[in-house]
Amino acid sequence: MPRLAGKTLFITGASRGIGLSIALRAARDGANIAVAAKTTEPDPRLPGTIHTAVEQINAAGGHGLACLCDVRIEEQIHSAVQRTVEAFGGIDILVNNASALFLAGTLDTPVKRFDLVHAINVRGTFLIRFPINNRAPLTARDLRRLKP
Repeated sequence: MPRLAGKTLFITGASRGIGLSIALRAARDGANIAVAAKTTEPDPRLPGTIHTAVEQINAAGGHGLACLCDVRIEEQIHSAVQRTVEAFGGIDILVNNASALFLAGTLDTPVKRFDLVHAINVRGTFLIRFPINNRAPLTARDLRRLKP
C-alpha cells in the first residue's frame, strides 16, 4: 500500500511549481489533496490555477479539492481548512509552501515589495498554523472550536 494512500494533505501554493510537484507525487499514492492557493483564473505570466492543479491531481490518481486561499487573508484560510475537513474528514499533513520572492538587494527593494514578501512568507506561515494547530488529523469538532 502506498505510504500516502488515504492521507489528506493541505498544500498552500499548490497551483504550480514546487507545491504542485509535491501534490502530484502524493496523488500517485492516492492521497487527498487540498490545493490551497489564490490563482483561480489563468495568467499568461504564471501557468496553473487551483482548478488545473486539481485536474492533474485527479489524473495522477489522487483526489483533489480546489480551495481559494490567499494566506494573507485569515478568513480564506479558515474557509479552505473547513472545506477540506468537510470533504475529506480531516487533515493529516500541512505543506506550507506558499511564498513570494523579490530578487534584489536591500537598498533596491521597495517597501511595498518587502511588505508583500513578509506578508506571505512570514505572516501567512504564522496564520496557517492556527487552524491546522500542528495536530493531525484535524476534525470537524476541532474546527468548531477554532472558528474566528
